[in-house]
Amino acid sequence: MNSAFSNKRTICVFVLPTLVIFLTIVFVPILISSYYSLLDWNGVGKGTFIGLQNYKEMFTSARALNSMKNSLLFAAASIFIQLPVSLLLALVLASGVKGEGFYRTVYFIPVLISTVVIAQLWSKIYNADYGLLNTMLKAIGLGNLAQDWLGQTGTALVASFIPTLWQYVGYHMLLMYAGAKSISKDVYEAAKIDGASAVRTAFSITIPLMRPILKVCLVFSIIGALKVFDLIYVLTNGGPFFTTEVPSTLMYTTIFDTYRYGYGSAISVFIILECLIFTLVVNKTFRTE
Repeated sequence: MNSAFSNKRTICVFVLPTLVIFLTIVFVPILISSYYSLLDWNGVGKGTFIGLQNYKEMFTSARALNSMKNSLLFAAASIFIQLPVSLLLALVLASGVKGEGFYRTVYFIPVLISTVVIAQLWSKIYNADYGLLNTMLKAIGLGNLAQDWLGQTGTALVASFIPTLWQYVGYHMLLMYAGAKSISKDVYEAAKIDGASAVRTAFSITIPLMRPILKVCLVFSIIGALKVFDLIYVLTNGGPFFTTEVPSTLMYTTIFDTYRYGYGSAISVFIILECLIFTLVVNKTFRTE
């Protein structure tokens, strides 16, 4: 067995089918979309080559720039709110609290639920007439704060952030929890002998040793925020007045509502490049000697 897998030709034979499938379902569509992005095409017949005109329009359109801003805000919320909460929960659970397995399972349950179901659930919570949020505010004497959370430009974007952050906190928590539990107990015992507090141990030992898993969580979090679609589409469909629109929902609307396949393809290429650039930046930031 060992001799077989040390043979480079054997390795190539095993890897080749997966590589072919990967190139077929990932790189070929990207190349096709890149070609379409250079056309003025409605999806039927022959398109007209217009070069980089679609990209020029995208970067000069107020609507497209607003969607890019919203996706960056989603990414920022994921980095500075979602990941710290996940890290805190992971460190607390990894310390060996009572009911550790129960809490680990409960926090992960939202990850198992379909995003569409999550969006429907939170749309009922936010409902202006019978929503749980407004009902609770009225019950505690804060009825003046009750409003249509998803129907007003001042609250719709923040209201859209919360379901996304809530759903994937458990996902990142579980990854970080596994990373924390993999650290040798001997290190903690040595720190305890030296008189290090729990907080000092977390910042000086646990978190530095979790750098690889933190990098993975950061990449997943950023990419997930930049390409978010289904939750926004079900919750607000980009409204009101494009307040919550992100590049993926703009791409969908452009292609399937206005039949501008070229412009929609340009947006899709932008999303891919945006995710790739952020991934490279994270990898370079976390690179160690």
